[in-house]
Amino acid sequence: MEIETFPNPRPGRRYEITHVNSEFTSVCPKTGLPDFGTVTISYIPDALCLELKALKYYFLDYRNRGIFYEAVTNQILDDLVECCSPLWMKVTTEWSTRGGIRSVVVAEFNKT
Repeated sequence: MEIETFPNPRPGRRYEITHVNSEFTSVCPKTGLPDFGTVTISYIPDALCLELKALKYYFLDYRNRGIFYEAVTNQILDDLVECCSPLWMKVTTEWSTRGGIRSVVVAEFNKT
């Protein structure tokens, strides 16, 4: 799935954008059971911003995908950095409690 972008309306200004998807789902590759979580994307755009409808459909592609929490977080970061080349981006995934354990995974990118 292609993630659409649009031109940053203030390319000369550093400002932070945060998008929160509180209904993210994927599948545990060990058990085949659904994993439920919240994905938070924070970034400082360079020339491009993420388009929300396309981002929503991108997230839906994970619904039936067997993937570990760590891989989900890093794959989202890699895909989003590739499509919009931000100055800085952080992806945080917060997973619902399973077996008494709640997990949070954070991956970050800095343009150098």
